Amino acid sequence: MTKLSVNVNKIATLRNARGGNNPDIIQVVKDCEKFGTQGITVHPRPDERHITTEDVYNISKVCTTEFNIEGYPDERYMNFIKEVKPAQATLVPDPPDAITSNTGWDTINHESMLRDIVQEIKSYGVRVSIFANPEVDIIEGAAKVGTDRIELYTEPYASGYPKDKKAAVADYVTAANKAKELGLGINAGHDLDLNNLKYLKEQIPFMDEVSIGHALICDALYLGLENTIQMYLKQLK
Repeated sequence: MTKLSVNVNKIATLRNARGGNNPDIIQVVKDCEKFGTQGITVHPRPDERHITTEDVYNISKVCTTEFNIEGYPDERYMNFIKEVKPAQATLVPDPPDAITSNTGWDTINHESMLRDIVQEIKSYGVRVSIFANPEVDIIEGAAKVGTDRIELYTEPYASGYPKDKKAAVADYVTAANKAKELGLGINAGHDLDLNNLKYLKEQIPFMDEVSIGHALICDALYLGLENTIQMYLKQLK
């Protein structure tokens, strides 16, 4: 079974645009879980343009599924992991001013740093996932640093899907098979939606989790949150 983790960053973006507490991100988290999602993801950036420090702690108190905190492993992020102890920490190589994630880790050149970070996070009893491009040497590098899982960065797949879905998914299948061979769990995320998710699942049926935010929240504006979550879950069956 591939779990669906809903990234609620965009809910916080909408709230922050007006101030106050509408929409109420805590209520949205509770609703997502009530509607069937198996996880909640946040990516608290240093400028707090969407998820704030307060959000991280507040969500941790109400999340009853798997709480996944994404981010660059600076001091602030590591404090979140140490104090909140989410189910999963997903390490992303984003600079502070990035609009969104746009590549995976170079696990070869950052091997020493990543190994130390992974060991520290594991000492807190937290599962570690490393954001990775679908390249065999990168996956092998991820295994060397001791991560539990990799999260395949799927924007290239999503952008190539409309033109040639078989070509778009080929590197992901190869990378996922290598990860499985090395004993790594496999997550995926970025630009996955109701058009391309089912095919990815069919080609990599052993994925553990997908993390979806932007597309799912956009769909919810038209289809409703409960219906949208059910539609995404259906793609993963």
